[in-house]
Amino acid sequence: MQRPADTRDPQALSRDKTAIGRAFGRAAATYDSYAILQRLCGDRLLEIAPLCPPGRVLDAGCGSGWYSRYFRRQGHFVTALDISSQMLAFAKKRQAADGYVQADLDALPFRQGSFDLVWSNLALQWSSDLQQCLGRLVSALVPGGCLRFSTLLAGSLPEVDLAWQALDGSTHINRFLTREAVEQATAGYGISLSAETVTLHFPDAKSALWSLKGVGASHLHQRSNGKALTRQRLALLDAAWPKDGQGYRLSYQLLYGVKG
Repeated sequence: MQRPADTRDPQALSRDKTAIGRAFGRAAATYDSYAILQRLCGDRLLEIAPLCPPGRVLDAGCGSGWYSRYFRRQGHFVTALDISSQMLAFAKKRQAADGYVQADLDALPFRQGSFDLVWSNLALQWSSDLQQCLGRLVSALVPGGCLRFSTLLAGSLPEVDLAWQALDGSTHINRFLTREAVEQATAGYGISLSAETVTLHFPDAKSALWSLKGVGASHLHQRSNGKALTRQRLALLDAAWPKDGQGYRLSYQLLYGVKG
């Protein structure tokens, strides 16, 4: 049976994994200072389902190694994987894991049955083909192993899009898969899904944008017009940015996946 076309990332053909790795590499030193959403999302994932007993863990898209360190403290043998060599160097300097592998999530270098738990927190949205990527993650598990992942859905970051559209009429966010597309991609893998909306607040538009750039998530698959964000343009962006009584909003549609 042919795989449904919309389980592929809508921008897969323009994806530049080298550029993605560079963007995250530039953010290695600032990542933990800005990773508010990543920790909220990861902690929520830990609440949703209990973890397997201590064993071999793959932290797929480990970033600075925050959750690698958590799993290691729990007695697991942890392999930290990331597309960015700088991120891995940062994680290694902090002794976050037992082993470190630089690789793309879409080209995992592991044999079947290598891990008891595969964990991937806010990394799968960078995959070019979620169904194939999940197939490799599931294959890397031992029979009865556990998979825990989170990702972003369509409808995330509408405030960024609205503000920039008002300023220059161009799109400054990446497109994400719909809930239906992810359901198709996970079909047959025995993965249960749950979703929630998380809205963060910031004092101004610049702070909201830095929350993305500071973790390396500002890479655009489709280039914008490239104009510099001058003080005048930032003021216009501030005026157009959706806000409420708590400040400048940044909303995310989060999806959690659990197997085992």
